[in-house]
Amino acid sequence: MEFQELVDEIVTRMRGQQLRSGVISQPRLKTETAGKIKLKPVEIKGVYHIQFESHFDQTLRHKNYPLEEVEEAVAACLEQYRQLQLVWAGETVHIQLSKKKKVSIKRTENDEQAPTVLSHNRKKNYVLDPDTIHPFLVHLGVQAKDGKIKNQKHDKFKQINRFVEFVEDSLAYLPTDRPLKILDFGSGKSYLTFALYHYLREMKGYEVEITGLDLKKDVIAHCEKLARELNYEGLHFKVGDIADYNDAQQVDMVVTLHACDVATDLALGRAVKWGARVILSVPCCQHELFTQLESPALSLMTRHGLIKERFASLATDSIRAQVLDLVGYDTQLVEFVNLENTPKNILLRAYYTGATPKPEMIVETKAFLEFLQAKPYLVRELDDQLKGVLT
Repeated sequence: MEFQELVDEIVTRMRGQQLRSGVISQPRLKTETAGKIKLKPVEIKGVYHIQFESHFDQTLRHKNYPLEEVEEAVAACLEQYRQLQLVWAGETVHIQLSKKKKVSIKRTENDEQAPTVLSHNRKKNYVLDPDTIHPFLVHLGVQAKDGKIKNQKHDKFKQINRFVEFVEDSLAYLPTDRPLKILDFGSGKSYLTFALYHYLREMKGYEVEITGLDLKKDVIAHCEKLARELNYEGLHFKVGDIADYNDAQQVDMVVTLHACDVATDLALGRAVKWGARVILSVPCCQHELFTQLESPALSLMTRHGLIKERFASLATDSIRAQVLDLVGYDTQLVEFVNLENTPKNILLRAYYTGATPKPEMIVETKAFLEFLQAKPYLVRELDDQLKGVLT
């Protein structure tokens, strides 16, 4: 297929309202180019559009194109990117474009149907359908036996779906030629751990080996019993501390949700040393940097305990994201759940790309640490990995 033929096919199918979703990735030039672009159909004021959601390092940008304008947008993207995955109604298409615009296409059938309701005001399209009975949600008390979401569990259901959306976004970074090894540090009651297994194994068909780790023996015993009742063969729970866990040699994904203070840093450090392709972390109780903030330049803030605590929390998570970028990850800090539901609402997501840090990134990191007159835990934990970068 020639380049223009590819453009024509995509535009024709979009105008035929066949698009279900799409991802455009692998930019030819890194400068001022989004790392990837997600596509989906939306209806705005009764008019069908294709939404282009551009993912930059720290921001998302949306632009909606009516069908008569979509050809120019598609052609521009194909000039700038090397890979596309387009999910049409009934068919998924994987496309690779060479430097000389040679087109390689792989087509597979799917069961996707064209969406019939596209309005921004439509009912929320959850990954886990609230009208479907999910046995693990019934066992965990989120759904009643008839499948209805319990009144007091609507926020939990939203949180679970939000987490699964992040997992869905991570699939492109995970290997497909072997079982996935995943660790959930501080798994607690394991709502999200069970959701992770259900989504990857039951919905997507991945072979997975997931381990939930927590210090509470009774909670671990309950979760392990539930996993056996659900016949989740690839899901297990163990009593253990992040600091002492040495059972794994290689891990593909590390999840850590509300691990307190430096337990988050320990988990992030382990993830880096294992070469984890994906890290999903919701930090909690960032106290460690608080005790180090003695910089005179910050005294206007740090003399107020409340302000000092909040600043230390934000600075800690910013440094965590920066450190992960310095060791080869593409890291973002994003909202996990609405602030009105919990102040612990920042999720750190990191995908390993192996990219070498830009010189200006190293300079700004050194400058910020010198300004704080501090050396946070994760910097010390990854001292070997950061040699030659920050020293």
